[in-house]
Order: sequence, then structure tokens, then C-alpha cells
Amino acid sequence: MTESAQEFYGRWARLYDLIARETPGVARLRRRAAAACRLEPGDTVVEMGCGTGANLPYLRDQVGPEGTVVGIDFTRPVLERARAATAEYDNVHVLQGDATEPPVGLEAARSATSSIDAVLATFVVGMLADPAGAVDDWCDLVGPGGHVVLANAARSDEWYAPPVNAVFRAIVVLSTPPTTRLRYDDSPHLRLDAKIDAAHERLRERAVAVADETHLFGVVRLTGGRVA
Repeated sequence: MTESAQEFYGRWARLYDLIARETPGVARLRRRAAAACRLEPGDTVVEMGCGTGANLPYLRDQVGPEGTVVGIDFTRPVLERARAATAEYDNVHVLQGDATEPPVGLEAARSATSSIDAVLATFVVGMLADPAGAVDDWCDLVGPGGHVVLANAARSDEWYAPPVNAVFRAIVVLSTPPTTRLRYDDSPHLRLDAKIDAAHERLRERAVAVADETHLFGVVRLTGGRVA
């Protein structure tokens, strides 16, 4: 992620936190994503790009007080909100780092627990240069039998898609730094669609018992599976 992008998401951390927690239907989606990780009490789960920490309490509910939850994000103001949101839990750890290059703290957590049982990434792969490559890395991180779950926003394929997609396109343009640009060489929403398609397709290739679902008017795609 470029420095300008870090500054952008840091500046809007408070607004993103509000959207992440208060958007109608988003709490149900987050519960479903956590459940799709197929966690058991005592497991270890890593969220790549945890943002302001909206998913972390749901993951902690799945692993219980004896499990471990690790959230990773690149932007410091966002992480500060994630730490505040999970301060009551002594088994939830928030680390600064790149989702494509796990920080040293994650390796330490992996050594202490012997394995990472699941990786969750929500609304992240669209920001990555090589989404499919990142999914490969996450699958390798959990290893055979571990679970990887992706949830991302892309254009809807439902019959009522045109007005939904018009709103979605506007949101993508406004949330793509720099927002002052009126024209792009390639449309941000089409670029985002391509990245999400690539990531979800790679997970289907790498995993068995794959679950594919859509939420929030068909805009959010959730794919999860057990790595073969």
C-alpha cells in the first residue's frame, strides 16, 4: 500500500469504523464470516487487514478465552481503534503490518500455538497488487486442513443490480485515493471486480468444501473453504 493510501485510510478511520459497525446487515455478515472460519475453542485465527477491528470480537467468540485472535493492518490510526475495541480481551492481539508480508509478531504467535487454524480477510483483496498470490500465501500459512475465508464487495449480479451497482460504483470512486480525480485510465469498480474475481477463484482452486454466498443486495461475496 502506498504512503498516500495509508494517509487516506488513516484520515477517514473514524468514518470507516462507523460504516463497518453500523451499516444495516453488516453485523450479520460479520457473524457469518466468523462462522465460516470453522473455528473451535482454543484455535488460532488471523484476520488480514482487520481495519478498525469490527470482526475481532466475533472471531474471539468462536475461539473462546483459550484461543488466539491476531489482527493485522497497515494503518496506525485504524489499528488504534482496533486495539481500543478489543482492549477487554487478553487473547486478541493487533499488529501493524502488510497482509501480504506477515509481521514478526505473527510468526511468534504461530510458533507459540504450533499452527494457524484459519485466515479471514474482509474487504481487503481489492487493495492488493496480486490478490490471487495473497490467497496462495494465506492458504500456505494455514496449511492443509486450515480454513481461509474471503468477503469482498463487487458489483451485484441480481436482477435489481443496475441501481445497486450505480451506488456501488460511486462508493468505490469516493473511497479510492486520491478522491479528487474525476477520470481514471481504467474504471476503479471494474479493476476492483477483476481483483475480487481472481482472489475468490484462486480460493476455490485451493480449497475443498467451499461455501459461496452473497449478501447485502448481492454486493458482498463470501467464499470460504478448507485448504486441500
